[in-house]
Amino acid sequence: MTTKTKTKLRPLSDRVLIKRNKSEEQQFGGLILPDSAQSKQDMGIILAVGPGKKDKQGQVIPITVAVGDHVMWDKYGGQEISIDNEDYVMVKFDDIIAIVE
Repeated sequence: MTTKTKTKLRPLSDRVLIKRNKSEEQQFGGLILPDSAQSKQDMGIILAVGPGKKDKQGQVIPITVAVGDHVMWDKYGGQEISIDNEDYVMVKFDDIIAIVE
């Protein structure tokens, strides 16, 4: 499935495209921290899903998350990407640790 951005993006293999949840501004002692100083929350909504990874026999192992699922992923998993001035994260399916319901 492709994204709903101006630029179409179709993840390959077992990759998943995620739009990170917007983090609210954090204030400490009256100081507003810029985005670069805040720890990013590793949660977001899935925008596109690849077809799945192939096993040794060539059979495609389906991915068990779907577009629209809210998920959490490993802190150091994924690749930050920017498309049409929007920031996204491309992660491997194995890096997704939970579906948030």
